[in-house]
Amino acid sequence: MDNKKQHVAIFTTASLPWMTGTAVNPLFRAAFLAKDGSRKVTLVIPWLSLQHQKLVYPNNITFTSPSEQQAYVRQWLQERISFSPTFSIQFYPAKFAVDKRSILSVGDISEVIPDEDADVAVLEEPEHLTWFHHGKRWKTKFRLVIGIIHTNYLEYIKREKHGRVKALVVKYINSWVVEIYCHKVIRLSAATQDYPNSIICNVHGVNPKFLEIGKKKIELQQSGNGNQAFTKGAYYIGKMVWSKGYKELIKLLQDNQKELIGLEVDLYGSGEDSDQVQAAAKKLDLVVRVYPGRDHADPVFHDYKVFLNPSTTDVVCTTTAEALAMGKIVVCANHPSNEFFKQFVNCWTYDNSKGFVEATSRALTEEPAELTGAQRHELSWEAATERFLRVADLDQVFARKPAISLSKNFASTSLNTRMEDVSAYLHYVALGSETSRRAFGAIPGSLQPDKELCKELGLAIPAATQGSKDPVDTS
Repeated sequence: MDNKKQHVAIFTTASLPWMTGTAVNPLFRAAFLAKDGSRKVTLVIPWLSLQHQKLVYPNNITFTSPSEQQAYVRQWLQERISFSPTFSIQFYPAKFAVDKRSILSVGDISEVIPDEDADVAVLEEPEHLTWFHHGKRWKTKFRLVIGIIHTNYLEYIKREKHGRVKALVVKYINSWVVEIYCHKVIRLSAATQDYPNSIICNVHGVNPKFLEIGKKKIELQQSGNGNQAFTKGAYYIGKMVWSKGYKELIKLLQDNQKELIGLEVDLYGSGEDSDQVQAAAKKLDLVVRVYPGRDHADPVFHDYKVFLNPSTTDVVCTTTAEALAMGKIVVCANHPSNEFFKQFVNCWTYDNSKGFVEATSRALTEEPAELTGAQRHELSWEAATERFLRVADLDQVFARKPAISLSKNFASTSLNTRMEDVSAYLHYVALGSETSRRAFGAIPGSLQPDKELCKELGLAIPAATQGSKDPVDTS
């Protein structure tokens, strides 16, 4: 091995200002992986043309250039960490699929990283990034490809019409693409789809701001001057769609109104089901107030003592980690998604409706335990980065020889009878035309970036897209 620094490229499926997990967590991962200066880190995020930005970014925030969005992302991060990160940011062409509420890549996004820098690729949501991939095979381009499974897609799909059948199909496709494109798979918890030879490890931390809030609460608890650290009761925060825990919470409150008499709960969230959630809350005999969503670090949340989170669709719930970091008691379901949190004394789990009532009632009468220094560290991004480096085993990268490419665009050969290579070749061929891509569910015009995307990103315009306009998928 020479003195060249190892290069880690982190590809993800979303970017700020969309406040979703795959925009925020990979950003922190990039910053903390680059912190000690021992490796080069590049965060690769999607670039959307203006008409697509308007479909997904909140509060009418839009950008006229990638450099403008990069400045926004870096400023947001700098306001939340205590050091100056040294990683670079690159963009790949993408479009927003309205029907899937997801950003999908356009063209071969592995080309963003030059071949000479292709050491390690971290694919945040590898199934999402490779469903419609057509280009160089990730395992050939990079010496090591690590997939991090963020999302419990199957749980969401099962709640749709004909959900169980759809989930079986998606489960097979996910397994197919992850196997052919990833050397190693990290699942944040056992709540995700299982993958062969995968590792379960929570490699996420919390925004340092929440640990600062928690530290001030500890100081208040220790002051001994009679001031209460927590003056409010119970709350829940989350995107206001039924599948994000609201269905479970409203049912638990409805079924136990007599046992929970006097309980007051504040709900914070915005989303497609806001009106329905408000209507259901009004039907309860309990006092349930509903407010628009806001940042969990907002001072309005600092004084709540109890965070109720009955959601079972999360993989590792970010808001649960944030509530624990702020020193609160968390009442949550005994579910694989909460396994990591059980090590914290303020995490109280329940198995059934009766257990929810008992845990909630007790939490409102007791004070949270003070987090130890070790517990605070375990929630941090420093600890999350240590866990990632341990399970990723990046030292093996230079011992791994990249595969030999026998084709300009495809990293394997049909003459090679190894099942995985044949499987990868089939995926390459199947995703090679617009007609077959649409059959698989790809957004129109995603085989190659259109003229507008190429111009904005400074890419050469493919001959096939000369003069083409960008179709917005409104299906």
